[in-house]
Amino acid sequence: MIDVKLKDGSSLQVEQGSTVAEVAKQISMGLYRNAVGGLVDGEVADLRQPLERDCSLEILTFEDAAGKRVFWHTASHVLAQAVQHLFPGVKFAIGPAIDGGFYYDFDVEKPFTTEDLEKIEAEMKKIAKEALPLERFELDPAEAKELMADQPYKLELIEEHAGKGEKISFFKQGDFTDLCAGPHLLDTSKVKAVKLTSATGAYWRGDSDKAMLCRVYGTAFPKASLLEEHLALLEEAKKRDHRKLGKELELFTLLDEGPGFPFFLPKGMVLKNTLIDYWREIHHKAGYQEISTPIILSRTLWERSGHWGHYKDNMYTTVIDEQDFAIKPMNCPGGMLVYKTQPHSYRDLPMRVGELGLVHRHELSGALHGLMRVRCFTQDDAHIFMTSEQIKDEIKGVIRLIDEVYSLFGFPYKIELSTMPEDHMGSDEDWERATNGLKEAMEELGREYTINEGDGAFYGPKLDFHLVDAIGRTWQCGTIQLDMQMPERFELEYTGEDGQKHRPVMIHRVVFGSIERFIGILIEHFAGAFPTWLAPVQVKIVPISEKFHDYAQQLQQQLDSQGIRVEGDYRAEKMGYKIREAQLQKIPYMLVVGEKEQSEGNVSVRSRSEGDLGAMSVEAFTDMVRAKIATKERD
Repeated sequence: MIDVKLKDGSSLQVEQGSTVAEVAKQISMGLYRNAVGGLVDGEVADLRQPLERDCSLEILTFEDAAGKRVFWHTASHVLAQAVQHLFPGVKFAIGPAIDGGFYYDFDVEKPFTTEDLEKIEAEMKKIAKEALPLERFELDPAEAKELMADQPYKLELIEEHAGKGEKISFFKQGDFTDLCAGPHLLDTSKVKAVKLTSATGAYWRGDSDKAMLCRVYGTAFPKASLLEEHLALLEEAKKRDHRKLGKELELFTLLDEGPGFPFFLPKGMVLKNTLIDYWREIHHKAGYQEISTPIILSRTLWERSGHWGHYKDNMYTTVIDEQDFAIKPMNCPGGMLVYKTQPHSYRDLPMRVGELGLVHRHELSGALHGLMRVRCFTQDDAHIFMTSEQIKDEIKGVIRLIDEVYSLFGFPYKIELSTMPEDHMGSDEDWERATNGLKEAMEELGREYTINEGDGAFYGPKLDFHLVDAIGRTWQCGTIQLDMQMPERFELEYTGEDGQKHRPVMIHRVVFGSIERFIGILIEHFAGAFPTWLAPVQVKIVPISEKFHDYAQQLQQQLDSQGIRVEGDYRAEKMGYKIREAQLQKIPYMLVVGEKEQSEGNVSVRSRSEGDLGAMSVEAFTDMVRAKIATKERD
């Protein structure tokens, strides 16, 4: 017998070799019917996995994030089987679960049409009804290659795994077999409610030098009602797409001359600079000093920091005076050099240094996505140099700062602690001390967090902040990375109270993350209707006719002098057209002025959020808007 510790803290005695599914059944038949996988000692496991020793076990259902991924991974196999039935001879690439569903990449003669997707969807539903069991088996590399002899993409993957000395695992369901590590559902019957959402082109492995494949996206749910809710959410997400709204609101553009390098238009720059002004304001209050470091630095620096060895494939390089240089993908090595420009005492610490640094990273063309994944962005970086005794207080200070920012925009968030990866620098003892520092700070603040084993940065553990937007999607933005390695590599020092030289400990942290990406998230979160303080245009003045242009222009100058971002619409268009256009531009306030407003020296106010507010004096309106800007109130 072995001892299995359950999620509620209780323990269960089961026979050694019992599977996750059998334990779920022993707990309750209801749980067994809903089970899609398990977490064994924190690792996602297949329901078929036998338990050979004492362990912790959480039964996953579709309600769990990890459970959804198991469910959707199985759905991708059902999709592939349906395509095999309808399009014999197709070549299969990969089919992972992703946020919100799954996709599968196929090499086909002609891209799938909408009619093809409808046929594939119908075939998937047939496969689900057949309740085909998914059976896992392993083969030696040579046998695996023989099985997949007519599948070139699978052969490439097998070759990679064979080089690591691994056996190759497969899952079989009926007449379909796929190269896969799992985990999966026990059979296809749970994949009842299915929707294939689109078919697009995608390069094999995101590399434009490789084959163009047909990628089919889809989603699936155990109940039709859940699918309907999800599709409604997708429709809402389409309306909020930052690429669509960014164009309509004249914020930014993406051009063929600079793939992955966004162009910010005048209104977009107002938005970006307003965010930057806010960043500077809160960081000044929190005791940060701002610096700026060069965009291009020498290879020797990147070798010293460890980036050349760990990150070179993502860096743009050049040669200057016959020496290798790289465009910075991160700001931290430059921050090290700034610290070293002068000697430091323990009295100088903590030293908080912030930088709005422009960084470049080589992303594959297939991975680019609007402002969310770009090759050039502004990182709101900061580095804190401190003594070991200051670790907890500084981490708590950063957490409070991040909380202040996300609360302002109305983002709830979750925190994830990522621990030591295999490819790491430094000793296990250093890592344990750094990880415990993060844990203790979180616990003293009473913050809940989850553990993400093995996903820390190569130089230290980190806290990642996953914010939740207005329609429930999560985005990883803020991060706090505790680093005991970089100060060692750069031989950073301070003079302690004992008069001796000591190594400082360092925090890397961002709040927005990428300002460009954060703008993309804000566009979708607010559906382009930014709070008044953030809106590129806060007030639009619409004169009823040309007779009132002079009054409208006087108002515009008056509001502008009060620091209010204002535009006037003086075109020879109908009033209804101009009002409708201002509404489409999602401008917080519209002032309609005509004979009555001019004679009485006031304005007729229309609020984006509250509708018609009627007549107001110019002074009262100005005070109202300035108060909203000053308090950064959300509309």
